[in-house]
Amino acid sequence: MLRVLVCVSGGGTNLQAIIDAGARGELGDTGIVRVISNNPNAYALERAKNAGIDAVCVSPKEFANRADFHKALLDAINEAKPDLIVLAGFLVVVPEEVIAAYRNRIINIHPSLIPSFCGTGYYGLKVHEAALARGVKVSGATVHFVDEGTDTGPIILQKAVEVKEGDTPKVLQQRIMEEAEWKIMPEAIRLIAEGKVKIGE
Repeated sequence: MLRVLVCVSGGGTNLQAIIDAGARGELGDTGIVRVISNNPNAYALERAKNAGIDAVCVSPKEFANRADFHKALLDAINEAKPDLIVLAGFLVVVPEEVIAAYRNRIINIHPSLIPSFCGTGYYGLKVHEAALARGVKVSGATVHFVDEGTDTGPIILQKAVEVKEGDTPKVLQQRIMEEAEWKIMPEAIRLIAEGKVKIGE
């Protein structure tokens, strides 16, 4: 079984999409072994508990400095012995020690077609605000591996979504979640579980 750990900061809609896909048998031989949030009030923690998944909060506010927080986060990850770490709306810069320990085993969902509207400062609604300001006709979402850069790791899957006349950032965000994010994140996990994703040397 592919042991999956999900990191999330907010409502956890992508987490719910993964849980639901698993319940439908669409994730192959996969199980979510733990959910970690940096936010004690994240609804994602409730979603995890409702699904019978171990859920813990590791908040930077509980630690004297960033180094202590990074160690605690790595400890909480290691305890679950994951094969794959999924960042599903995790608004924390992943510490280099976590990336090093889980090289090519961390994936992220980003709400645009990388390399457009990505990198430092592009997260949440800011991505969709930028897409609308640019006047693009198509946006979408990308699942990619995580490396030391911001949204720079190898791309696994992308799905395009039409930008419609009169879209607001929130409307576009919702359409991209429904039509792209909630589909390609579970699909990427299934492909990894089935051994169908390889990083070129």
